[in-house]
Amino acid sequence: MLDFFSIFSKGGILLWCFKGADLLQRDWDAFTPAVNSFIKTVLLQEKSGNRTAQFESGSLALKYRLDNEFELVFIAAFQKMLPLLYLDKLLDEIQLLFRDKFSGDLQEHQWFSRVYKSFSPIFESTLKKVEMNAKKSGNANNMKSFGESDKSKKTLESMIVKPETQGTNSNNNNLAKKKTSKPSASVTFSPKLRETLPSNENGSHSNGTTEVHTLDEETRLANLVKLTQKGQKNGKSPKPQKTPKAGKQKTKWDPFTFGGEGAKGQEADNLNYFNRNAEKNGSDEKQSDTTNPTDHQLEQFVPDRNVIGKSSKLADLEMVESEASSDEDEAKQKTTSKGYGGIWSSLSGLVGSKPLTRQDIDPVILKMQEHLMAKNVAADVAFKLCDSVTSKLEGKICGTFQSVQGTVKESMNSSLMEVLTPSRRVDIIRDVKEAKANKRPYVVTFCGVNGVGKSTNLAKICFWLVENKCSVLIAACDTFRAGAVEQLRTHVRRLNSLYPVAEGTNGKPAVDLYEKGYGKDAAGIAMEAVNHARTSKIDVVLVDTAGRMQDNEPLMRSLAKLITVNDPDLVLFVGEALVGNEAVDQLVKFNQALSDYSSSQNNPHQIDGIVLTKFDTIDDKVGSAISMTYITGQPILFVGTGQTYTDLKSLNAKSVVQSLMK
Repeated sequence: MLDFFSIFSKGGILLWCFKGADLLQRDWDAFTPAVNSFIKTVLLQEKSGNRTAQFESGSLALKYRLDNEFELVFIAAFQKMLPLLYLDKLLDEIQLLFRDKFSGDLQEHQWFSRVYKSFSPIFESTLKKVEMNAKKSGNANNMKSFGESDKSKKTLESMIVKPETQGTNSNNNNLAKKKTSKPSASVTFSPKLRETLPSNENGSHSNGTTEVHTLDEETRLANLVKLTQKGQKNGKSPKPQKTPKAGKQKTKWDPFTFGGEGAKGQEADNLNYFNRNAEKNGSDEKQSDTTNPTDHQLEQFVPDRNVIGKSSKLADLEMVESEASSDEDEAKQKTTSKGYGGIWSSLSGLVGSKPLTRQDIDPVILKMQEHLMAKNVAADVAFKLCDSVTSKLEGKICGTFQSVQGTVKESMNSSLMEVLTPSRRVDIIRDVKEAKANKRPYVVTFCGVNGVGKSTNLAKICFWLVENKCSVLIAACDTFRAGAVEQLRTHVRRLNSLYPVAEGTNGKPAVDLYEKGYGKDAAGIAMEAVNHARTSKIDVVLVDTAGRMQDNEPLMRSLAKLITVNDPDLVLFVGEALVGNEAVDQLVKFNQALSDYSSSQNNPHQIDGIVLTKFDTIDDKVGSAISMTYITGQPILFVGTGQTYTDLKSLNAKSVVQSLMK
């Protein structure tokens, strides 16, 4: 039974409302958050999709219809466990009746009139008519009774199997078995080979066949000997035997380390790499402390020392486009109908001064959908985006062809900008200062799949935080991957060589590492690191976690435990810019796992932001940024564009949209 029906404008003005007869006050209160969630998620974020679609919120389901001509929304609400199959028909009827009855007021936007109360009897009569039609159509598909079926008309005599019929059926079955039975296995020899084979007691060579079971072992060996002799007469020689390869020689090691006889003389000097490096870098390095060796790869991570102390503000990501390529694109748009110019050229057949229909827009939207997927946007996200644009344009009236073209472009641009513009602004430096005022560290947890660059981008963010005069503690919670702790230890040593002393830390280094080795509980190490940072008055704790696939349940449970126990201020998902559809699967399953495996089911801590890596490898295929932000609704805080510590930028939404629409 229908519980709730409402008609309101997209501006938020309630025009008319219907309550079910059995709806109590507490049930009525349950529809308020559901409708508010629908307005926030579907209308304000422009994720309406089809003109008629369903939105679910808890145990309730909302079936809605959008009227773009008069900017109206029709909503029918019901219990999700009791679906109503006639709602599409009801929404069609109510939309037409409401438009016809109040078209004058709707055209003049006189939405404060009280005449809408007269629509209640029309709605109730229409609802009864639709419900009755649905019941009649449902009864028509009911099962027949036994009296109505064909089986009831058969007599008992027709069901009795007679002996004559039974005999013929058995004979037919025997014939079928004989036809399908396999013949006995036999081997057919050629005439020349048949001459070399001896005859036996049972077989003869007149028909060229011999039963397989008549060949004994002695006959088979004799045949093989004759065949080899015949091959040698024809000039064929047997294959020469291959000489065995020499085995791997043992390496001679330093006798003082491993014992036994080691390398001597010139061979020992060749194995002494320490002396060789000392000769290149001077004799002083040979006598330096081996516990703090010189980092010869530092220039690869900080090629320009002049940027130190001047990188506190992240630069915006700009999509580089050469003048030659832009000129070529303009020429292509003028001379050919392929690519982006071909998308808008299909609008030339539209006639102005009439409402746009789905048939007019669909050809353009299909091409736009293919264009977005070619730019690495996930297929599901591209479909929903284009469907949302279609729902916004359907029913709009445009004057000329230029206005149609401009309307479609503007609608797509605004939808993409709406997706990339974060619903909330995350200012990490401001939050760090606020946490420092409360005498606690600001905790950031990094998570993601294997090989996306979590540790490398953690070091870049650490460099940016130190540039903003923050002391940092890195918690090595990747206790699974071999070399993970050593990688972080190398980054800490390089960063401390750039910043030997942190400002305001009484001579302490800017970056510190908290590690307990491998095979330990990651959640426990993170908790100890946070406590150590609190007692040492360190500003920020960066928690590095192990890479894990989204389908690995034990590791996802471990990640959910780490986040639940430590409750970090920020959970960042590190994802590649190279992926397309995989980004949707990763983010959905990571969020679902953090929600399912969290001990606090009422308010589980999910992903708060995204770090997009390897952005310098994709050229203009920037669709993964759209896919990730569309799925989570969370902002992209950092974009990795290279291997050095300064290759970290903030996302420029306008530049990304321009690259997508190119």
